[in-house]
Amino acid sequence: MPDEKSFPTIQPQYVMFALHQTGGTDDLKDANIGEAVSLTGNFEIGRSMQNSIIIGKLVALTLDDLHNGQRLATVQVAGICTFRVSDEPNLRPSVGDRIIGGQPGKIKQSVAERVWPGGTLGRGTVIDVNGNECKVILN
Repeated sequence: MPDEKSFPTIQPQYVMFALHQTGGTDDLKDANIGEAVSLTGNFEIGRSMQNSIIIGKLVALTLDDLHNGQRLATVQVAGICTFRVSDEPNLRPSVGDRIIGGQPGKIKQSVAERVWPGGTLGRGTVIDVNGNECKVILN
């Protein structure tokens, strides 16, 4: 089975964002690294939620959890990402599907009826599904 190294022309792209806060506390902590994230405001991200548009995968946070309001997040917004899949059996992605937010920090299949004026909310293309994880080309 090929892996990320088999796709040398698909380079990851990373962008830094501020963290969304609730009650003066950052919504993302070190424990959230590796989760799917969505935009929550201007250059601001939070955990992906039900039917949210996935911006990418949280790959790093600056400083530590004690520095509320001072941290920045590094998000992989393009390339091949591995995401955890929501526990929603009827919305598990298959190869070729696009993805949207599912349970917090996870993804699920984007179905055709979830559309907005610009098109489907789904992003990327699923290239592999293995248990509770799937690989997606974000473009």
